[in-house]
Amino acid sequence: MVSRFFELKEKQTTVRVEIVAGLTTFLTMAYIIFVNPLILSKAGMDKQALIAVTCIVTAISTIIVGVFAKAPIAMAPGMGLNAFFAYTLVMTGKISWETALGVVFLSGLFFFVLTLVGLRKRLVEAIPAGLISAISVGIGLFITFIGLVNLGVVVNNDATLVSAGHLTPTVLIGLCGLLVMLFLEIKKIKGALLLGIMFSTVLAAAFGYIKKPQELISLHVNIKAVAFHLDILGALKWSLFGSIFSLMFMDMFDSVGTLVACCHQADMVDEQNRIKGLDRLLGIDAVATMIGAVLGTSTTTSYVESAAGIEQGGRTGLTSIVTGILFLLALLFVPVVGIVPGYATAPALIMVGLFMMKEIKKIDFTNSEEAFPAFILMVMIALSYSISTGLAFGFISFTLIKTVVGKAIEIKPAMWVIAALSVLFLAMDRLGTVVDYFRQLI
Repeated sequence: MVSRFFELKEKQTTVRVEIVAGLTTFLTMAYIIFVNPLILSKAGMDKQALIAVTCIVTAISTIIVGVFAKAPIAMAPGMGLNAFFAYTLVMTGKISWETALGVVFLSGLFFFVLTLVGLRKRLVEAIPAGLISAISVGIGLFITFIGLVNLGVVVNNDATLVSAGHLTPTVLIGLCGLLVMLFLEIKKIKGALLLGIMFSTVLAAAFGYIKKPQELISLHVNIKAVAFHLDILGALKWSLFGSIFSLMFMDMFDSVGTLVACCHQADMVDEQNRIKGLDRLLGIDAVATMIGAVLGTSTTTSYVESAAGIEQGGRTGLTSIVTGILFLLALLFVPVVGIVPGYATAPALIMVGLFMMKEIKKIDFTNSEEAFPAFILMVMIALSYSISTGLAFGFISFTLIKTVVGKAIEIKPAMWVIAALSVLFLAMDRLGTVVDYFRQLI
């Protein structure tokens, strides 16, 4: 019955492969169980409640994707989006976290309306094929950069921004895991990333770099401190509409970038190179954001770490269901999940970045009209540490170049909308100054 529902045979996969893929995705993104509460707690929210909410929202959203979209995509509170929530909305904007949750809910609602009228799908399908490939490569570079930072190979440097880190014991343990992954991948052994993560974790334990958890099971699950506290009426102010738009844009293009990259990697495209079930995935993304706001967390979005599970063979919603169930189990086994160190999962992200680079061959670098927008998009995703910012630079440059060379007629109407939204997004932090300037002129 499971095989028939998910069409495992047609998609050339098995239950075992999907389980391994789901476990791999879970391990590569399990860090959010600890990182998301850490960031949101800066806004004055209860950290213990946030741990439970993060697991619950991720599980619900990802399982919904698995059942209704039948796609190997995980959804969870987004990194960057949670920082915008805590630092920009609450700490800088001086609004309560309850009102900020209202802002998140409204951004998800508007996002859902755009999906219902089909605008989001038109926006995605207006993106040229070369830029779609560049999105995959750019996100691959981004994932690689995150992996290198988490591993400790790349570190902060005040003089040069970044530099190579020292070969500490933990870095060497992570590199050993990377070699194991690479060897197993060369030998075409399934579950290479998962086995590499397990190898690094065992090695770290053997050398005493992992502390034994104080308890195996934690039964302290209480979300009352943050759940059902959102203030929607308080968020319905003109002064907050800019924040609502910013969140909507960031979520939309983060999701678009992730879905384009992951769905192409999972062969979820038709003969016209269009993503199958894109509207459903985007709709679930919007609904997940609203669910998350109600339960007490920041914007929920599609997770690029899904690419790790897809690379392990995940092709159906069964992968997502396995990942979601594991997040539910993590509610009980948070102490055990916590012993898997970041430097053990980091090599998996580096490998995924390698796999996603293959899309670069589809970009025509002999044609500067296509090459430059693709190039700037790839570079800016990685160097700005933001998918949405990188996409904005790529979309704007594509539109400008086509216009300057007299080929504006080749730009689809929806692409003009994307470029306008991109300009508005990049200028959002300066809009207040611009408005004040024109007021003075009047």
